[in-house]
Order: sequence, then structure tokens, then C-alpha cells
Amino acid sequence: MLSPIEVNNNILEMEYAVRGPIPKRAAELESQGMKIIHCHIGNPQALGQSPLAYNRQVLSLVEDPSKIAREKALKNVFEETPVTDIKESDFLSEEILVVSETILSKMKAGGTGAYTESKGERFIREAVASFIDKRDLTDNPNGVASDPEKIFLTSGASQGVKFVIDLLIAHGNDGIMVPIPQYPLYSATIKKAGGRQVNYYPDEESGWTFDQALLEESLAKARSEGVNVKGIVVINPGNPTGAVLGEESIQTVIEFAKEHHLAILADEVYQENVYAGKFVSFAKALGAETAVPLFSFHSISKGFFGECGHRGGYLEVRNPPNIQGSNLDFVDLLTKQASVSLCSNTAGQILTYLMVSPPKEGTASYQLYSQEKSRILNDLKEKATMIRNAFTHMNGVECFGETGAMYLFPRLNKLPEGKTDYDYCMALLEKTGLCTVNGSGFGQKEGTSHLRIAFLPPQKLLAQVLPKWIKFHNEYVG
Repeated sequence: MLSPIEVNNNILEMEYAVRGPIPKRAAELESQGMKIIHCHIGNPQALGQSPLAYNRQVLSLVEDPSKIAREKALKNVFEETPVTDIKESDFLSEEILVVSETILSKMKAGGTGAYTESKGERFIREAVASFIDKRDLTDNPNGVASDPEKIFLTSGASQGVKFVIDLLIAHGNDGIMVPIPQYPLYSATIKKAGGRQVNYYPDEESGWTFDQALLEESLAKARSEGVNVKGIVVINPGNPTGAVLGEESIQTVIEFAKEHHLAILADEVYQENVYAGKFVSFAKALGAETAVPLFSFHSISKGFFGECGHRGGYLEVRNPPNIQGSNLDFVDLLTKQASVSLCSNTAGQILTYLMVSPPKEGTASYQLYSQEKSRILNDLKEKATMIRNAFTHMNGVECFGETGAMYLFPRLNKLPEGKTDYDYCMALLEKTGLCTVNGSGFGQKEGTSHLRIAFLPPQKLLAQVLPKWIKFHNEYVG
């Protein structure tokens, strides 16, 4: 009989609610034949969102270059001897073939099967830098251009987050400020690194906004407890709240970080998921300020791409600090971390390239790409509206702030005595098959109850389940 072993207690104590007990119970019920509607995680294609045709066509050719020659040969045969039931549009456009060949020509020998540089392919990092500059400098000529050497291609944004937090947490009393509620990646990563999570609480009723006084209060409390706060996380648009930060709030964070010598970790993976108002990046707001280290994260998993399974994204660094007791800076150590994994996966790198280098206006692929993009984003907006409207028929449910990202985070003001939002979400699952995540899994102000729902299922399915949810809720709360 094997003896028990001692393990890293930080990992033992990690929690990750979006893959926690409620989703596990959902899997059990599904295996028993129950229809489950998976709204616990931002996984668009698992809920029927189609991949963009352009992305998959290019990726398939880059993964199997022999199909480029085959496509050209078949097209030549068709042009010489037209076939009645085959049309020109049945072939891949010349543009897609050229883009695929261009990508292959710039990759290392071996194509997608070979390791890349640890930071990722140079030409892709250059494309990311151009994307950032186009986003941020178009109406801001005094801004600072992005540097490809300070960009890392990562296997999803989460890998970049882990790289940065693992470096920032040097001692057990080192802490990172996180917004509450927060995406559990941050609490789990800080716990695994052996650091301290320092909570700050945006004001829910004012749309999850915050001011400097709120941040100062959180920082002062942490320092009074012996915590050495080294960074602040901002998720914009928010997860789980969906809140979209205005430029004033972003400048507040920058001034706060500058005053207290903090790094900013800007999670901006939902920057395309802004259905009203405007997204402003931290890099744009930072401008020529050199006293604040900024780590920005983006991903192919969200927006209108929804390529979660391909695990692609990037980390951009601005104002990397030097390393105490060394002649290295933060970028040097990030490179060392990336080299341990050799590189991020190449399919994710290619899709990141396609995310930041979409078809150009006027090309054959542009019209379809634009139509697919608009359809996906409009559909998300309509589904969010459907669910928010359903809340108005639920006793004691309120939902604050603008709609952004892919989630709603309603407050459950009326629960039966002795019941928690976890109990509510589990009962909702058992009764209706709707899988959500309890608010306590993301953190929340003491005395409040919430849940997070991803507004990703097809509208037809939502139209079926929302009346069941309304009925369940009003019966549950009495």
C-alpha cells in the first residue's frame, strides 16, 4: 500500500470555480441523459458559435501545405474545362492561398511542426505591434509605438498572466491587488505562487466603477497587515461583471500605480466585446509615461474569434523594471520563462497573427469576414439583452453596469434563509439544466449573493430555458 505524500499546499488550496463542483455535477447529469446548457464558461464554439471561415481556411493550408498546390491544380483544371455544378466561389480565393504561402515562407523550416523562437515568431510579434499601434495611435500621434521585442506570444492570455505573477511574487508577503469579483485565474495563480491576494471592491451600484479613495483604502489595509503590494490587476471589459471602464477610471489606476510604485496587469481579452461605448487600452492611456510598468494581455479565445481550444494570445510589456541584484530586466526573465516551455503552440500563434492581421478592406475575403464578425457581435448583444430582460421578471434580481465581455453578473437580493448562491446555482442546474457559476466563486462583498452567466447559447435555446429559469427563481425565493 502506497504511503500518502506531502504536496505543494498552495496547489492543494487553489480554487477555480468555473471548473468547480457545479460544472462537475453538470457533467454527471449530462452523462445520465439530462440536457445541460453550459453557461459556466466563456467557450463560444462549444455553444454553437461558428469559427471564422477565413481563419480556418488559412490555418488548414498552413497546417497542410500540400493542399495549396492541390487547390491551384484543381482551379486550373476547372478554368480549362468548366464543370456545370462547380462555381468559382467553390474554390479558395487567391488571397487565402497567398496569405497561407506568405505565413509559411516566414516560418522556420518545418512549418507548424517546428519550434519557434521562445517569444514566438518574429513576424507575428511585428504584426501584433502594428495592430496595437493602429488601435492606439490612430487618433493619438503623441503615443508610444509598440516594440515587437517586448511582445510574447502565449498559449492563451492565461500563460502570460502566470509568467508575470510568478515573477512578481518573490516572497510570501508579496501581494497583488485584484478587483472583486474577479476571474479565478488571478486568485489561483497568486495562491500557486505563494503570494497574497489583496482585494479591492468596485462599486456595483454605480456600474462597477471605482475611484482612487477606494484603491487607497485597499492598499492601506494590506500594508497594515504586512503585505508588500507589487501590482494591480484590472480586467477591462470585466469578467465576471462585464463592466467597461471609462478613460477616467483607467487614468485613476495609472496615477495610483505611479504614486505607489505598482505594476499594472491589464487583462484586455474582451476588448472586442464592447456593445456600447468605447474600449480604451491601458497602453494608449499610459502614453509616454515611463514610471509605470504595464503588462497587457489579449487572446484569440474571446472577442468574435472564440478560438478557445487553439490557445493563442499575447503579452505586451511596457516600461519593464530592472531586476534587483542583477543586470537583467523583466523582459529578460520573461524570455527565460518562455524558453522553459520552448515556445507557445504554433497553431495558436498563427491564429493570433490572423486576429491582428484580418483581411484588408476591398479584398475577396473581407466582405464575408466582416459579415461573420458583425453577426457574432450583434448576436451576443441580443442574447445579453434577452437575459437582462428576463431578470426583470425575477423577484429580487438586479444587474448593474453596461453590458460587456460575454457575461452578466446579477445580484440575488432575495434567497431563502440559510441558502447561498452556491445552493441556488446547484438547484437551478438540477431543475432546469442551466449551468452557471455562483458569485462566491469569483469573490463578492460580504452579505451579497450573485451568479455569473455566459450569454453564449443560441437565442432559440435561451428562449426555451429563460421561462423555466424565471419560474424556478420565483418559486425558489418564495
